[in-house]
This record gives sequence, structure tokens and C-alpha cells, in this order.
Amino acid sequence: MKLLIKNVYIPGKDGKAVKSKNIEITGNRISAFPKHPDVSQYDQIIEGKGKLALPGLVNTHTHVAMTLFRSYADDMELMDWLQNKIWPAENRLNDDIVYWGSTLAFAEMIRGGTTSFCDMYMFMNSCAKAAAQAGIRGNIARGLAGVSPNAQSALQENIDLFEQWDGACDGRIRVMLGPHAPYTCPPDYLKQVRDAAITHHIPIHIHLAETRTEVENCEKEYGMTPIALMDHVGLFDVPVLAAHCVHVNDKDIAIMAEKGVRVAHNPGSNLKLASGIAPVLAMRKAGITVGLGTDGASSNNKLDMFAEMRLAALIHKAVSYDPKAIEAGEALDMATREGAKCLGYDDLGELREGWLADIILIDRSGFNWKPDFNDVSIAVYAANSRDVDTVIINGKPVMINKELLTIDTERLDYEVNRVVKELYGDLN
Repeated sequence: MKLLIKNVYIPGKDGKAVKSKNIEITGNRISAFPKHPDVSQYDQIIEGKGKLALPGLVNTHTHVAMTLFRSYADDMELMDWLQNKIWPAENRLNDDIVYWGSTLAFAEMIRGGTTSFCDMYMFMNSCAKAAAQAGIRGNIARGLAGVSPNAQSALQENIDLFEQWDGACDGRIRVMLGPHAPYTCPPDYLKQVRDAAITHHIPIHIHLAETRTEVENCEKEYGMTPIALMDHVGLFDVPVLAAHCVHVNDKDIAIMAEKGVRVAHNPGSNLKLASGIAPVLAMRKAGITVGLGTDGASSNNKLDMFAEMRLAALIHKAVSYDPKAIEAGEALDMATREGAKCLGYDDLGELREGWLADIILIDRSGFNWKPDFNDVSIAVYAANSRDVDTVIINGKPVMINKELLTIDTERLDYEVNRVVKELYGDLN
């Protein structure tokens, strides 16, 4: 398969787009930027006149099937939200419900320009099947709770998930281990997860230091912060993606930097749950890779990476009293290249020859794009997910002219209505 995207704008180093560029894709990679392409040599041509080409956006932390919990439990504290609303509802989940909840998420993500996601949840074979069908790129993990009666079987499920799905779909699907958090996974269980990660060469995705209460309880029980505890049990001896990291101190940041811990920053979810604002500037200064995530649609309530870029740029200016704290280009990097690094890629997140072809085309005709002095600035501060026109993942178009190609939206609407009735029933 050889594909040509014609006449697009591509951001220059100063943020101002350079127009009338062509992007050639061979297989699943960007193969050239030909000035005068022979159109007869291509299997498919996408006309991009007037549109802005960007790398696909990378959502580094979410729980995709939780789209079905959107608006179900809002304006609550984290533990009250989990214990009294979310966990009881999750007890009703099954493979069918998770499949359609995941497909709903992927439709929303693709329409919004997200081409990669990183998920931790349950019934993950169904999530993987939905991702395979949708054509999206994703890292998946079976959520693990060491305090659960099925802790051991869940860990084996996660290992089986790795053996079945890691590298599937032409490399689009990767698998991680998913210990939920220190407050649900005691040290002995975390050591088992670490040992499994070392044995099978599987990276880890975990929630860490999300709330002040979590940190205080960890210090009371173990005499150390969640970050220090993870270092103590050896979890950081393997590649780790840590979600949130809102309440970390200087010593924690030094440990994370030394151990190469990558961070999924979730500004929207952290604000909505009143968890706080992560010290992203200090982490980035220490050399820690920081990507952006939405978290689940139950705690955000949308899977819109344009919204997360804008929030990430704005809130850190406010808390630091520095308008240059995170500039537009840095926010875009966090949503693309840095996010790809969080997922373990070193060849994703840039429009570069030889790199994986995850590309989105943005419609610049809207009023919010005028006047256009700097395309990157507009993409971060003024654009929104509805501006996305075309999405290519792993070299294959999954949306053209705002039409989803891999998801039957009419059936999706029917199935979501069906599973929502099954999920909630008499729960409310």
C-alpha cells in the first residue's frame, strides 16, 4: 500500500505552517516528502489542500470502556466516587459491554484526532478486539488489585493478554502490566508484578500519588511516599508509566528521573476530581518524559486531547506565574512525541521520514482559525477536536472528510443504548 497526502500545510520550526507539502506513506511509515510526486505510482491519494498535517495525538492514560460511565457520577471526591458509584457499577461489566464501551471511546478518539491510547481496565480481550477493528493504536493492561480475591488469576490474565496481543495488528497493539495503585496493591503483590514484568519483559502502567490522602495514608502505613515505596519494592527496575503523580516532592522527582519513570499528566481529570495540579515543570526540568492523558470519560468527561493540550499549557502558566512555562509547541510535543515515548515508541509522534505514519489533517477553514499568525498556537489554544478532518493510523486511513471508515456509527449507537440498559438496570 502506497499512499500520498497532497498539498498540506506542515508546521515549521517557528510554528508557522509551510504550505503545499506532500507526504508519502509506504506501508505503515512515512517514506518521503516528494516535491513533484508521480500520482500514478500511488494506490490512494488524499487531497489535503488548505489542511494542516500534524502527528496523531497520543492519550497516555485512560480507561476506554468507562465512556459508559460518562455523567453517571460527577462532582464527587475520588474515593467516594470509586467506592460508592464506580466499583459497584463495574461489578456488572462483561465482555460485551466492554467491547461496545471501548468502541464508543475509539469513535470519539478518532474523530478527535487521537491515534494512540494507553488503557488499564478489565475484560481487556474485548478492548483489544475493539481496537483491532477500529484500527487505532493502543497499549492495553489488565487492571490488577492485590487486595482482590482474584488477584492471582488477574495477574495471569494480564500475562496471557501479553502473550496473545502484544505486537498484534501490525504492531499497533502493545501490552503492559496494570497494577492499579499502591492503595489496592500491597508491596508483596507489587513484587509479584515486578517479577512477572522482568520474566516476560513487560512494561508497567500504574496510578501513583494522585491525591493528597493517598500519599498521607501511604506514609502512615509504610513510612514513605508512594514513589519511594515503588522504588523500595523494585517496581522501577522495569519500565514504568506512572499516571497522575500530582503529589510528588523533590526526592520523589529525583527517584523518578533516575529510574526513567515516564509520567501521564491528566490535567482535566485532576482538576475535576480536585486532586490538585501535578508539578509538571519540575518533572520536565528533571528530564522526566511527560505525556498527556484524559483519564476515563467518567472523570473528565471527554476524551478530547485538544482540551488537554490547552489545559496543560494554561494551568502551569497560572501556578508558576510564568506565561512561558509551557508554550504551545511544548504542549503539542507532550500530546505527540512525548506521549509516544511514554508508550515506549522512539519512532512515533513526529512527521519524519522513516517514522510510523500516524497523521491527522486539520480543517483550518473555521472562524477559530482566523487570523492565522501561528498554526501551532492556534492548534493548542483555539482549535478543538471538531476541526479534525482526516485520520491515518499505521499508514491506513480510518477517517476521511470526517467520515469514520472502520466503525459503523449507526450500529454503535444502537449497541451503546442496549448495553447501557443492561449495565444500569435497577442500579440507580
